[in-house]
Amino acid sequence: MNTWPDNRIQQLLGIELPIILAPMAGPGSAELAVAVAEAGGLGSLPCALLSAEQIRTAVTTIRQWTTRPVNLNFFCHTPPPIDLERESRWRKQLEPYYFELGIDPKEPIPTSNRAPFDAALCDLVVELKPEVISFHFGLPATELVERVKAAGIKIIASATTVDEARWLEQHGCDAIIAQGIEAGGHRGMFLSSDISTQVGTMALLPQVVDAVSIPVIAAGGIADARGIVAALTLGASAVQIGTAYLFCPEANVPPLHREALRNAKDNSTAITNVFTGRPARSIVNRIVRELGPMSETAPLFPLAGGALMPLRAKTEPMGSSDFMSLWSGQSAHLGRELPAGQLTKLLAEETLAKLAAR
Repeated sequence: MNTWPDNRIQQLLGIELPIILAPMAGPGSAELAVAVAEAGGLGSLPCALLSAEQIRTAVTTIRQWTTRPVNLNFFCHTPPPIDLERESRWRKQLEPYYFELGIDPKEPIPTSNRAPFDAALCDLVVELKPEVISFHFGLPATELVERVKAAGIKIIASATTVDEARWLEQHGCDAIIAQGIEAGGHRGMFLSSDISTQVGTMALLPQVVDAVSIPVIAAGGIADARGIVAALTLGASAVQIGTAYLFCPEANVPPLHREALRNAKDNSTAITNVFTGRPARSIVNRIVRELGPMSETAPLFPLAGGALMPLRAKTEPMGSSDFMSLWSGQSAHLGRELPAGQLTKLLAEETLAKLAAR
C-alpha cells in the first residue's frame, strides 16, 4: 500500500503527505517550516509573537527556500481589560521568588504580549498570500475571514469540543483541527473556559468527524506511526504534530527545554495557566508545582507572563528551568532527535507500512 486512505487534506492544501507541523510560538522557525514542507508535509510558521516586519521577513526566507505550501498561524483572543488589583495580587504572590533571587519586586516588569489577528495583520496576510492560514482560540471577525477566503487562502482552526468544531464549520473553516487534551502548548478552547471537561484526542476525534462535513485533522499525543494510524482509523484526514518536532535541530528550543523533553515521561506534564494566564500543557517545574497548575490569581491571557520574565532571566543562565514555560505534549517520550525533513518522511513511511500490514 502506497496511498493514503483519505487524501482530502492533500487535495485541499496542496501537500503530498497528511502531516502538518504544529505552529509552536517560540520553537517554530522558518527553517523548521521549510524542512517539513520540502519533505511533503505542511510547514507552519507561528506568528503570534512576531511583529508584522518579522512575519514578512520570515515568509520571504521561506519563499526563498521552498515553493511548497506554507501555513501562517495567528491567535484570535480578545485582549483583556487592565485589572490592577489582580495584577497586584499576582505580583505579591511572586514576591518571595523575587526576594530569593535578589530582584526588586517593585521595579517595572516587561509586557507579556501576544497580538491577536486584526485588520492590519489581515492586510499583511492578503499581501503575502500563504496557501493556508490557521487560527487558535476561535476565528477573527467575519469580515476578516471573508477577506482571507476571497484571497484564495484556506482556513483551518483548532476545536477542543464538538460544539467548537460545528461553530468553526459554520463560520467558514475549510478544515478543523481536533485538539485533544494530550496536546502541548495552549488549549485552543474558545466556547468554554472549563478545563475539567476537555476531551482526549481519541475520544474527541470520531465525534468531530461525525459532526462536521469538512476534513478533520487530529492533534494531541500523536508522535509516531502508531498514533497516525489510530487517528486515520478514527476518521482523521491528517494529523498535526508538535512535540515530536521539538526534538529536531531546526526547532528554536533552549537547551534546558530540550533537556526536560529528553527526560519527560507520560506523567511529566500538566495543564497550567501560570505562564500566560490561559490553560496550556507544560512539563511540570517549580513554578507549576508551587503556584499551579491552575491559579485563580494569575492575570488573564497573555498578561500573567510579564512578572515571570525577570525570574526566568535570572535563573535560566544559572542552569535552572524553574520559571520557564516547558511546552510539551504527553507523548514527548516518543520523540526522536532527527532533522525535521527526515522525521516527516520517516513518519509517513512507517505509517504507510503499518497501514499496508493490516
